[in-house]
Amino acid sequence: MATPTRTTESGPAVRRSAFRRSRGDGPFRFASTGAGVVLLAIMAAIGLFLVVKALPALQANTSHFLTELTWQPNATKPIFGIGALAFGTVLSSLLALLIATPVAVGVALFISHYAPRRLASALGYVVDLLAAVPSVVYGLWGVAFLVPFMLGPSKFLNDYFGWIPLFSGESIVGKSMLTASLVLAIMILPIIAAISREVFLQAPKMQEEAALALGATRWEMIRTAVLPFGRPGVISAAMLGLGRAMGETIAVALIFPATFKISFQILGPYGNSIAANIANGFGEATEVGRGALIASGLVLFLITLLVNMAARFIIARRKEYARAAA
Repeated sequence: MATPTRTTESGPAVRRSAFRRSRGDGPFRFASTGAGVVLLAIMAAIGLFLVVKALPALQANTSHFLTELTWQPNATKPIFGIGALAFGTVLSSLLALLIATPVAVGVALFISHYAPRRLASALGYVVDLLAAVPSVVYGLWGVAFLVPFMLGPSKFLNDYFGWIPLFSGESIVGKSMLTASLVLAIMILPIIAAISREVFLQAPKMQEEAALALGATRWEMIRTAVLPFGRPGVISAAMLGLGRAMGETIAVALIFPATFKISFQILGPYGNSIAANIANGFGEATEVGRGALIASGLVLFLITLLVNMAARFIIARRKEYARAAA
């Protein structure tokens, strides 16, 4: 004798449930779509504002804005270019990213998979606290402590590794590209570490336990189960840190020697950035000078957009990245 099976609700109950779902989906879809449209509108408005304010200065410029190294927008015949500033911004940010990312990933792995629970909780709070420290504090610490401290290591690098172009040069100073990059690295390290830690904690426990059950060591388990899963998150965290480094103002304005020269010698008195130049020059700028600074801000805006687009492209190239990020 067949046992009767309980059927699911049907008729009016199903219609009421579908009505409730459709009634809730409509406002949510409208709100989420509206939020996306508003965000795009804000980005477009910012770009339009920068273009409108920069055009008069660009028209008054007597040189090529993208290749000129001189920055004299307040002169009788304005001459200015973004070449040296864009180079310094990109180089210092990339150096900071190369320094901070391995350390941040190591800190995140230690907190998520090695440290005892109480120690991991305390270290997590410390990392989150470091991410909230104002940038001016990092800048003052860099000027007061790191600039004089870096003279010794800089001379050591120049004496023994001067054959490497980055460490070559005759003039070695504390206020250098390397010092500014170290400050930026310390600033973005908590951001990368905090995001990477949360991503590593979401790694599938079943895969971790399966790797350990098959005889893998702790490091082999992390290499085969945790890092592949967390790679998209680490890339996203690194790009977020890179954006923070590119837009940093006060900390690097206090440390950079504010020169307008393209040089790969990171130990010498060379280096400047777009954000630092805006902070140092906006107060005394003329109308054309303010337009030139706004034009440099437009370039920084475009560079940041390109960096984020490149990050999304890198993540989407591999199917496993796309599946993990979905």
